[in-house]
Amino acid sequence: MPGCCGCCSALRPRYKRLVDNIFPVNPEDGLVKSNMEKLTFYSLSSPDKLDRIGEYLYQKATKDINRKRYKLAEIAMEAMDLLLQACHAQTTLNLFVESFLRMVQKLLEDSNPNLKIMATNSFVKFANINEDTPSYHRRYDFFISKFSSMCHSDAASLRDSLRLAGIKGLQGVIRKTVSDDLVENIWEAQHMEKIVPSLLFNMQFCVNVMFVKKNLLASGDLTPVEDATNVTPPALAEEVLRELVGRASFGHIRSVLKPLLTHLDRHELWVPNTFAIHTFRIVMISIQPQYSYTVVETLMQHLDSNFKSSPKTRTSLAVVLSKIIAIAAGESVGPSALDIINNLLTHLRTSVSTTTEITPEESQYQEALINALGEFANHHPDYQKIEIMLFIMNTVPDLSKKSRGDQMLQNILLKSLLKVGTQYSTVSFEKAFPASFLQPLLKMARAPHDPTRMVVMQIFQALLDRHQNEQVLSSVSVKPYPALSQEPPSRSDIIFTHKYGANIMQALIDSMALSDRVDALTSSFNTAALLIVEMSCNETVQEFLLFILGIQQVASTVDTLGNVHKCNLHAISIALLVLISRVSGINNLLDYAQKIVDARREEATHFLPPLLEPKKMSGKNLNLALPHLSIDKLALGECLQNAGMDAQRLNTGTPYTLNQTDHPGHRHSWVESVSTQLTQRNSSADLTVYNGDVDSVSSSPGVCKKLLAPEFNFEAMKRALAEPTEAAKREQRERQMQIVRNFREGEFDDLMRRTEPKHDLIQNRLNELFNSLAVERQITQSDNKAAQLQASNEKPIYETNFPELFYY
Repeated sequence: MPGCCGCCSALRPRYKRLVDNIFPVNPEDGLVKSNMEKLTFYSLSSPDKLDRIGEYLYQKATKDINRKRYKLAEIAMEAMDLLLQACHAQTTLNLFVESFLRMVQKLLEDSNPNLKIMATNSFVKFANINEDTPSYHRRYDFFISKFSSMCHSDAASLRDSLRLAGIKGLQGVIRKTVSDDLVENIWEAQHMEKIVPSLLFNMQFCVNVMFVKKNLLASGDLTPVEDATNVTPPALAEEVLRELVGRASFGHIRSVLKPLLTHLDRHELWVPNTFAIHTFRIVMISIQPQYSYTVVETLMQHLDSNFKSSPKTRTSLAVVLSKIIAIAAGESVGPSALDIINNLLTHLRTSVSTTTEITPEESQYQEALINALGEFANHHPDYQKIEIMLFIMNTVPDLSKKSRGDQMLQNILLKSLLKVGTQYSTVSFEKAFPASFLQPLLKMARAPHDPTRMVVMQIFQALLDRHQNEQVLSSVSVKPYPALSQEPPSRSDIIFTHKYGANIMQALIDSMALSDRVDALTSSFNTAALLIVEMSCNETVQEFLLFILGIQQVASTVDTLGNVHKCNLHAISIALLVLISRVSGINNLLDYAQKIVDARREEATHFLPPLLEPKKMSGKNLNLALPHLSIDKLALGECLQNAGMDAQRLNTGTPYTLNQTDHPGHRHSWVESVSTQLTQRNSSADLTVYNGDVDSVSSSPGVCKKLLAPEFNFEAMKRALAEPTEAAKREQRERQMQIVRNFREGEFDDLMRRTEPKHDLIQNRLNELFNSLAVERQITQSDNKAAQLQASNEKPIYETNFPELFYY
């Protein structure tokens, strides 16, 4: 018998004999290395036999598995791995791969966990091989399903090892299929619905574990080396998810996001949203930057579909959106940025319109949306922030709609605008307040709803406060502000103040007169104080003084205001006067303001800060008939003149009044207002404000018109621009007083004779002009007649005979 067996084995093919020789007599001894080298050499020298070798190894492994001889099956799998690694460059490898994959599948189908782990490791080695020849007929459906089921393994023994093997297997399938376009499309829904939930299932238990590890690393109880060597299923699942998202193209990213959102919904992982935030941050960091907008868009669509969900769920979704939207902001420009803003505003409008009462949960949801909008706008350049603010302002309902829902929507949208405004760093007020944005904002400052006006004031404060003075000026006070930061305004800011400063101050006065709430008045004062600190200079101080006088005039003349409201307006006016005196550095004005403050402390403390509460002062009698404690316009003008400043605008201008309307098409000009008031000035105007530098000075008695320098060199121009000396100022004041004395003490006939216009000279000049026009008209008429007569004697042009020189 032994001789017969030896004779039969000699008749068997050589590749079978080589395969049989790699198996030891005792399976515990493992693979016979020397015989395996012979089999490998034979395979390399005869590559056409690879498919037969693979088929034979598969048959032997199948018999061994059926007979529960797992050691021999493991040896067969090890031999397959070695042959695959040695012969991966052969053109006939595809035939061998089929047997290899059948072997892996056979091992995975068995219940032995060690065989599953070994088969998975073999598949991962195969996935890392780059094949030169394409494969047309391979399918990986079984492997995706099997590896996904291993990711959910709950076996008592080797649970983590099986899950690790399943995750590694999915990683191998992804690498093998993504790089090969001819195999089955891994991005199909039937595959992604198995892969993504399997990864998330392992990751959702890792958030707390990862935090624990970070704390251990920070405390020193766990070294980075130990953490790196012990790979856990959650950490590996996160790595595979990063790789999957990173390999996804624009058309495939939604295939990953859809099962991700479905998994979070089914397992109710939105509340709390720690895992959802962690997962979406992984997605946003791993995805290609140009596709990050798709993630935000998909999450917004999911928020649309959950509009009937509980407020907590929607709030968690909005918080997740706010955490990731900043990452996508850098890649979204133009229409895509406004599209995101529009979607967020639509959710806000839907939240306001669908709820009759704003509950705390619904309010948190709205705040989360507003935070998302602010985070998105914060990562855009300033010019895009202005566009976003304009876009939001255009969506605010009109003031004519006074229903409760519209007022709530106005308040919510203005809060969104405020969130964007706080992210904007103002450099130039002309760019921060374009006319198309400023006009509706000023209109909203006159809204009858107190919370709406207060939000508008906060928007102004956020855009006006360039030197972080908002907290310093947050309370009405006449005390000095030691921590006040100030910088002289630029030329463009001064021009902006000339154009729109009057409109802003008028809106502030109207806002102060609408309500007696202390918080609303304080908010308006804060805005006015910031405007003064940022814009105060010699060219604007007179207009600010008229603004302060306007506040006082409203408190004194408007009968519809309550007594407490009037007292608070008087307190605001004196506080602003003290503030402008300090920031402008006009000591005379500061002394005058301090005298008023001291007098009010003795006689009427209710005219001084702090502001009075209407409810607390309802039963008390407040004396308002105290004209000697009011700010005097003439005294302010004298303070400016004594300081060497021009006071013409202050003396001739009128303080602001209520209910003045803005004209968006007309830009307010202080020069125009001054000239208009000068032309309309009556004869009872105070002569002490006369300025000797005006053009009409030549007609005044005893005063000669100032002549220009005869030579216009550098020194002459320098002298003309230099500040006048004290002697020149004294001479100018004496000349003005002489003019005033002449007009006050002189005879009326004498004044009429001196100021009588030279009618004869004007009439003579007019007669000369009319005569010259008449002579010119006669000459023109005679020329026209002569031309017509000459034209009638000439032949028509079509009868003119041309010389032969011009014939063709």
